[in-house]
Amino acid sequence: SAKALDYSLRRWEALTRFVDDGQLPVDNNWIENQIRPIAIGRSNWLFAGSLRAGQRAAAVMTLIQSARLNGHDPYAYLKDVLARLPTQRVSLVHELLPHRWFAPS
Repeated sequence: SAKALDYSLRRWEALTRFVDDGQLPVDNNWIENQIRPIAIGRSNWLFAGSLRAGQRAAAVMTLIQSARLNGHDPYAYLKDVLARLPTQRVSLVHELLPHRWFAPS
């Protein structure tokens, strides 16, 4: 359609930037795959049930993603942390954060 062509022509420089810089990817599939769970979940999160339930879900998802970003298997991380949390001294709770956690031997 004319609208689509007009859109493309107005953004031609950005659309063809990868031609001049070999380090730029031709597409952004990688990043789109990274944010897909967020985009899909956005509509699902509208039905968390309550504000507190939504806040809890956000906290758990943050821990899961932080574990991934720190190179941990999220399941192993949460399983270990939830098992250790009841006996963990309050002053040492920071040791259970994803960036400080070490998998048990």
